[in-house]
Amino acid sequence: MRTLLITFLLASPATAWEATTTPICTLTHETAEAHIHLTYDPNKPLYTLAITQKSAPWQPTPWFAMRFIGPNEITISTPEHALSESNQTLNVADSGFGNVLDGLQYNATALAFTEAQSVTIPLDGAAPEVQKFRDCTAAQLS
Repeated sequence: MRTLLITFLLASPATAWEATTTPICTLTHETAEAHIHLTYDPNKPLYTLAITQKSAPWQPTPWFAMRFIGPNEITISTPEHALSESNQTLNVADSGFGNVLDGLQYNATALAFTEAQSVTIPLDGAAPEVQKFRDCTAAQLS
């Protein structure tokens, strides 16, 4: 039984949110479904979000949206997204990500979706790492 539990834990993806602050501010998270990667590059200045699906690639659609579920629910959408060459990664870039960061920091779940697909992203443990990411971007702006 112990061997089975250890094997399961080693085979499970890391689920911790992690913010790094140099040289570019990043925020990452891994789920069984996807890898989530946010960046802020002060040299551009530009925020990016990349959601890489682990199984089926993203299907091309005219819009992308995120719904944040919890005490501060919000839904945001954009037609300004792009898919990687293999369609595994959906990318969004903008000069401001306040709504995205609020959604990640103050809710319980994020649902990233298009008209064809969705990815559920649990936000357990995200709040302190989102705050580190915010602190990093604020330091880069000053």
